[in-house]
Amino acid sequence: MLDAIDSRLLSELQKNAHLTAEALGEILNLSPSQAGRRRQRLEAEGYILGYAARVDPLRAGLAVQAFVQVQMASQSPEAVRAFATLVATRPEIVSAWTLTGEADHLLRAYCSDLAALNRLIHQVLLAHPAVARVQSQIVMDQFKPDAPLPI
Repeated sequence: MLDAIDSRLLSELQKNAHLTAEALGEILNLSPSQAGRRRQRLEAEGYILGYAARVDPLRAGLAVQAFVQVQMASQSPEAVRAFATLVATRPEIVSAWTLTGEADHLLRAYCSDLAALNRLIHQVLLAHPAVARVQSQIVMDQFKPDAPLPI
């Protein structure tokens, strides 16, 4: 279980993963060694999955963000595994979820342009034998950026 200090530590690290043990200690009113040990424990227990830089997609040449809903033709374990393997190999697909409802999966993709998104949909996803239908929504604006978890 997380105590209040652990929750605050996780919240602060979501805002700035570069915080040193000294800086965390100041924020949390702990010694640097106590703050460092707490961080190490949360890493070891799997609360902290890793650290990553957030890259501006436009500056990286990825002008099109889209959400792609996928309906499967088959729900057999083999078909689902094959589809999951395909998704894992495509760098433009940055996240994927299994859903309830009409769509079986929701994919988030970043592409350089509409032609690249079109190729992903028609030559990769729809070409997969386990896929029955694909519906995409192109993001016009992301007015709330991906936010930290509400810990």
